[in-house]
Amino acid sequence: MWFKELFKTEKPVIAMAHVPALPGTPRHNRQAGIEYLVEAMRPDVEALVQGGVDAVMFCNEDDRPYVFKAGIEQIAAMSRVVTELKPSTIPFGVDFLWDPMAAIAIAHATGAKFVREVLTGVYESDMGLWSPNAGETARFRANIGAGGIRVFYNVVPEFGTSLGTRTVAQRARSVVVSCLADVILISGAMAGDEPDIALFEEVKSVVGDVPLLLNTGAKASNIADFLKVADGVIVGSSLKRDGYTWNAVEPARVEAFMQAVNRARTAG
Repeated sequence: MWFKELFKTEKPVIAMAHVPALPGTPRHNRQAGIEYLVEAMRPDVEALVQGGVDAVMFCNEDDRPYVFKAGIEQIAAMSRVVTELKPSTIPFGVDFLWDPMAAIAIAHATGAKFVREVLTGVYESDMGLWSPNAGETARFRANIGAGGIRVFYNVVPEFGTSLGTRTVAQRARSVVVSCLADVILISGAMAGDEPDIALFEEVKSVVGDVPLLLNTGAKASNIADFLKVADGVIVGSSLKRDGYTWNAVEPARVEAFMQAVNRARTAG
């Protein structure tokens, strides 16, 4: 029951709040400074909350190219942004590309209720060989007293291809049993890409009561179909101007998406 108690609704919409490039990364605007990060994001967060989404998730989306270990300066700046912009009326989470312990630390410091990360598997990726460590992250979460933070496991990560032979459903079932996943996520190949909807039926049949969420590719035009199987959605790109990940949130797109979700909830 924790899932519905946290999000206060069936089929919750978790909207992405994409943070501009943080200090220490190639695209960071050194002249504008930390204050720019906060003020640049403020309209996006306000538009999402006013548009009626059920939760917001902060993410360092523009720290391209991504690395597996966060810099101290990134963690500090991200914590500042989240602290200043976190909504007071809906829950919020943290995603850090691609350092799960950074995400846990920021979430714990700012009061976030959940994190999204890739925590299991081995992948050929844009960042090289990718082999996260779920056990290390779980122990870190326990040791710092952050056990109440829910962990969303992305078992089909963007920007990477699994080097294993197990199916997505087999991997999902395994992380529920062996890694104590709170939520399972299924993604497309990149941010904004729609995954195969057939995967949801296959995975849902093996993960039991663990919530299964659409992680990328959600649009007003397809969300009704996905929510017939998925327990909720994480959405970013389609809420931006022109549906482009790096643009600002467009209130009209948020409204249209939430209308489509509410119709799907009613029909369901």
